[in-house]
Amino acid sequence: MPRDNDAFQPTSGMVQPRFAGIATFMRLPYLAPEQAKGSVEIGLIGVPWDNGTTNRAGTRHGPRQMRDQSTLMRQVHHVSKLQPFKLANCADLGDVTVNPIDLMDTLKRVEAYYRSIHAAGIVPMTAGGDHQISLPILRGIAHEGPVGLVHIDAHTDTSDRYFGDNLYTHGTPFRRAIEEGLIDPKRMVQIGIRGTMYSTDEKDWGHAQGIRVIEMEEFHDLGLDAVIAEAKAIAGTGPTYLSFDVDSLDPVYAPGTGTPEVGGLTTIEAQRLIRGLRGIDFIGGDVVEVSPPFDPSGMTALVGVSMMFEILCLLAECVAHRREAR
Repeated sequence: MPRDNDAFQPTSGMVQPRFAGIATFMRLPYLAPEQAKGSVEIGLIGVPWDNGTTNRAGTRHGPRQMRDQSTLMRQVHHVSKLQPFKLANCADLGDVTVNPIDLMDTLKRVEAYYRSIHAAGIVPMTAGGDHQISLPILRGIAHEGPVGLVHIDAHTDTSDRYFGDNLYTHGTPFRRAIEEGLIDPKRMVQIGIRGTMYSTDEKDWGHAQGIRVIEMEEFHDLGLDAVIAEAKAIAGTGPTYLSFDVDSLDPVYAPGTGTPEVGGLTTIEAQRLIRGLRGIDFIGGDVVEVSPPFDPSGMTALVGVSMMFEILCLLAECVAHRREAR
């Protein structure tokens, strides 16, 4: 992979005002997936789809508004001083072509897209879309063997089925992923869990598989540093995926989401939590459940892309380390 990566730098706000130009993730160059092979190391991708939603739809509009708000991101992390766009060749690879009226077809489309990205050696950073999208993404990048998972969310998303025998909703992706051997449940930690449930099964099942569930009450009892240390110990040294649902945040910070739950993380807690995961071998990440119709201000989308930037810094450092190790 060439390290003269000037072609993969964001357009600077010092060159073109951030309100101008065509919106791409982080103002990065846009490349079609077939153009990215051999040059792009991290692909920023939208999955504009919400047919896994069981109540308040609207996350299909998430990637578009997140692209727009991502023009507010700059090049250097203010705490770590990491410069992700210099550490790795990054580009906006556009949106996956989804089928808005066929859930099963969309699952196949998303899986096929991510299999091709994975085969090309591109690490995905995804903007959703509802949380169901994590399942086909994992099918695409974790089919060679189970990976670890750091899952930051208000909900476990390990329910079994909805409305009879419907196995695929935004409340079931990680149960299906474990059943399919995509995730090692003993290398999986869920942080921020809270809120009422339809049944105790979704937590009981997860505990039985060996998932470490850290509810918000325990998060505050343990403290941020202890939670980070435990998450890193659980993930270990193996390949790990990071999934961030914006409803992990208290709705005062992210009202534009489908299933808000009071009593959640603050934005600075979430940022510090993600930063603390530095050192885990991440192979991909997503930020999901941004629903613009429930937040016309765009603030939830800004929060979402801010978390994307935090995760992108981790991914870029991992890509650089793997490159150096070859």
